[in-house]
Amino acid sequence: MEIAILDGYTLNPGDLDWNPLKELGTCRIYDRTSKTDEDEIVSHIGSAEIVITNKTPLSEQIFDRCPSIRYIGVLATGYDIVDVKAAAERGIPVCNIPSYGTEAVAQYAAALLLEIACRVGHHDSVVHDGRWENGEWCFWDYPLMELSGKTIGIIGYGRIGSAFGRIAHAMGMNVLAYNRHSEPGTTEGYVTFKRLDDIYSQSDVISLHCPLFPETREMINEDTISRMKDGVIIINNSRGLLIDEKALKRALDAGKVRAAAVDVVSSEPIKHDNPLLSAKNCIITPHISWAAKETRERLMGIAVDNVKAFLAGKPVNVVNM
Repeated sequence: MEIAILDGYTLNPGDLDWNPLKELGTCRIYDRTSKTDEDEIVSHIGSAEIVITNKTPLSEQIFDRCPSIRYIGVLATGYDIVDVKAAAERGIPVCNIPSYGTEAVAQYAAALLLEIACRVGHHDSVVHDGRWENGEWCFWDYPLMELSGKTIGIIGYGRIGSAFGRIAHAMGMNVLAYNRHSEPGTTEGYVTFKRLDDIYSQSDVISLHCPLFPETREMINEDTISRMKDGVIIINNSRGLLIDEKALKRALDAGKVRAAAVDVVSSEPIKHDNPLLSAKNCIITPHISWAAKETRERLMGIAVDNVKAFLAGKPVNVVNM
């Protein structure tokens, strides 16, 4: 069995072990494959029957040019980079990696919120630049915030949203949540479920943990921001396209939104003209919520198990059949 890994560097920059996959067949590993050069994608796939991808797109045209493909493994939960319909028409299962990073992504959302509340990174930097030794016995460049007693509204209360809710509750925050499958007004332990409008109007902090669907695309926009509290904080380490970035920049610059922290943007890698790069009080990190070593080890293990299940004739985590 021939295996081609198209963009292995993202998952494994050198601190993980590919041997469990190598034991399953002849394995070619490419650190990177072009996302736009179809000829390079086809060349890297070659005659492989098993293709493993993270962000390299696999289209119907690729399938036509690579008839050897029998299995596609996506090294992520999201699988929109694969034409799953075209794969299904050719009998090719597409398997993803669900539930590998719940705790890490929730932890990272908390880190983004705490960075806004405490500005640890900024004040560490200015101390190292010499400002403290030449100044007062203490100083701060941003208004600091105590989170206890504040209300957080979590949009999307699945595995990650509920894990973050647990962290927020432990910090003394009042937890509101919106979930399509939960009745507004009901409570589960420390969580009260609300309508989206109530989340917007009642929350001091809004954190996004929902998938990207047509109805959630740019759900944070000029209209919904106008319904939020003055000085609201917005956190997003889910999907960049949940936010109208131009509208968020305007709200940040005007002070309507106190601060935002995002680990995802509308087009990645970020483009130089992304409006959030020039927005006030906006923290941006490069889509690393999932990247803890423990999380990547778990992802690797599930990817190997997926291939083993396919080879045994009982594929698991199939998203297109």
